[in-house]
Amino acid sequence: MPLPFLTADRVDATTDDVALPFDDHDQWRRPYRPGPWRVAGAALLLLLASFILLAAMIIAFAATVAGAGVCMALALVLVAVALRLLRVGAWVSRHGVRRVSLHKTSTVAWDQITAVRTVQQPVRWLGLPRTVQGQALVAVRRRGESVPLLTDHNADFLSRREAFDRAADTVEAWGDEYRRP
Repeated sequence: MPLPFLTADRVDATTDDVALPFDDHDQWRRPYRPGPWRVAGAALLLLLASFILLAAMIIAFAATVAGAGVCMALALVLVAVALRLLRVGAWVSRHGVRRVSLHKTSTVAWDQITAVRTVQQPVRWLGLPRTVQGQALVAVRRRGESVPLLTDHNADFLSRREAFDRAADTVEAWGDEYRRP
């Protein structure tokens, strides 16, 4: 049974083009699967939202509708945060690379990037203020500033070194394909 939501790791056996396995390069794609820490965090938020929705139903039947509305709004905010948490990461297309965080999204066109490379540097552990020594995939812009795209200690790649290497190689391949020298 084909699972279309798992197309990030799909490899077409009929071609040798493993690095860019997608048919439509104009769509924004995440070239890796969300990691277990990210999925677990979103699942916990959705579980909490379901309990709050249950509380909203009980409050609506037993007390005021205003209290139920507040609980309903809180549950909807938790669902929205869980969905946004699942979208966090680096997305690529023919147009550029997009870095999605919990609060904002920034896009850099391929023609503004001079290099995409993996560097050793202090990185944030699971997005917290604590930093550890690790690897980061950075996009070096023409102005000289580097934009971190992925780290090996974020919620997608913590304790998954091979997955980080595959994702970094894939994003670098997209950059090599569409970046203009």
